[in-house]
Amino acid sequence: MAHSQPLKCLSVKLVMAGDSWVGKTSILRRYTGDSDPSLISTIGIDFRIKTVTIDETMLKLQIWDTAGQERFHTLSVSYFRGAHGFVLVYDITNSDSFKNVEYWMKDIQKKGDDVEIILLGNKCDKEDVRVISKEKGEKLAWEYGIPFFETSAKNNINIDQAFSVLVEGIFGKKASLQLATNVVTLRERKRKDACCNT
Repeated sequence: MAHSQPLKCLSVKLVMAGDSWVGKTSILRRYTGDSDPSLISTIGIDFRIKTVTIDETMLKLQIWDTAGQERFHTLSVSYFRGAHGFVLVYDITNSDSFKNVEYWMKDIQKKGDDVEIILLGNKCDKEDVRVISKEKGEKLAWEYGIPFFETSAKNNINIDQAFSVLVEGIFGKKASLQLATNVVTLRERKRKDACCNT
């Protein structure tokens, strides 16, 4: 019966990348359901865990939130190694953050081997102060051959959709993922992260 079929659990490492104050932490908190309203610019490294299921396979997402400040750059990019996917974020109201996508991509391409990347133009709720058009974001993503979304962490626009595209792309290459544990049954899904506790 379907409810007794084994459920694999794979471990996936994702990294949030981009300049400071583009909204990486807000996006991550929105996606993982962390409603803590107190936001400060990430100092160093933080991470969240979220579990999703695709095709009867449970994926334990370890999402690393890196600092965008220049003084933490070396520390941040050191966490790129071994990542399966990247969420590269710029702020549609900040032209510098858009220009710096190029530099973040270079860092990702140095550290990442055949990784999945999505580009997010965040803060699309601030249309009145927009300086980067949606078309510019789409063109840049097309040049890199990666998916693009305009998002708003504040209004929860395209957050889940963007992560779904990224995770499904990674799952398509699942041979590279680590098995977090041998087997669990679907009955155990009632316990949060049952298959993935360490």
